Amino acid sequence: MTELTDNQPPIDTEALLLMLRRKEGNWVGWGKACQQLQKSGLNPQEIFEATGFEPIQQNQIIVGAQVFDSLISVGVAPATEAHYQRVGSDSLYELRILSQADRAATADYLHARNIDSEGSKEVAKAFKEFAYMRQPPEGFTHHPGDAVAYQYWRYIKQQGDLTEKTRLIARGLMFAHSQSARNQIEKLLTALTAPPKKTAPALPVYRLQADEELPRTIPVAGEFPLESSVLADVPQIAATGSFQIVKSNWAGGWVTFPGWGVLCKAEDPIAVIGDLKNLALKNTTESPETIVILDRSATEWTEFDYFAIDRDGKLAIEWFEQPPTMPILAKLVLITHPKRPIDPDTPKDLWELED
Repeated sequence: MTELTDNQPPIDTEALLLMLRRKEGNWVGWGKACQQLQKSGLNPQEIFEATGFEPIQQNQIIVGAQVFDSLISVGVAPATEAHYQRVGSDSLYELRILSQADRAATADYLHARNIDSEGSKEVAKAFKEFAYMRQPPEGFTHHPGDAVAYQYWRYIKQQGDLTEKTRLIARGLMFAHSQSARNQIEKLLTALTAPPKKTAPALPVYRLQADEELPRTIPVAGEFPLESSVLADVPQIAATGSFQIVKSNWAGGWVTFPGWGVLCKAEDPIAVIGDLKNLALKNTTESPETIVILDRSATEWTEFDYFAIDRDGKLAIEWFEQPPTMPILAKLVLITHPKRPIDPDTPKDLWELED
């Protein structure tokens, strides 16, 4: 006879050891006997040597018996209670992580579905994680079966392999308790047979990098020879925004050039079409067609620039060694020629051009 501390009644150690050695009663009684023996001072190894119950088995049936008692206190189906009185310590051991109410619901579910200890571990883990949610996800109820079904629903959505996806759907449907949970998983099954949705093509996005990629739009005043008074009729153009958008009621023509620095510096540029021979300027190219860019905002003479003036009512462009006596209308900013045409006799093969 062994006396227990904390004013507990003494126990018959030999009787308990004999019961365990002969495996009398059921596993619930064995678990309680192991717990009493350990509290009396016997360690698990001593109990093993006297009864054949290994330490790991002692721990399982002790915890399982505690879970079983909690099921009885909450209430489970009679068939569930009768079943777990005979077998299932390993299954009830897995339910230790749940609350008492959830343990009872899970035990009924495990027995009804004939789920073994490995399945019990999966159900208990899923139900515990499910219980952390403030409210169940749409279509899933607070039930151990729906908790596992929800886990599989998540796995299915993350899985890309069709074969594995099909297997997970079957598992999810097997565990689902409510019809609404089954519907949620069946939607994923329907999606497998539906034609794949077409994805939108990539947007044709291009970012302007160089300054020259942003063009400069300039109004065309006319063509030489030109009345000098026409210069005043061309409105000043103000480009706005990052893309230099131009808004104007100008009915005349427009010409666009790359965003060269010399054009960007011009505050009020206009273009005039003509032949340099008509402008009394030395033409260094063979191209007769020319566009001249004038900046009407630059009217202060310097000896380093050409300027537009009025000569007998006609627009003229000249260089002045000294400040001119007549008013300066604009400064010559740029003379442009069209792209040089390819000579018909030029070799067409690239390697010939390179040589």
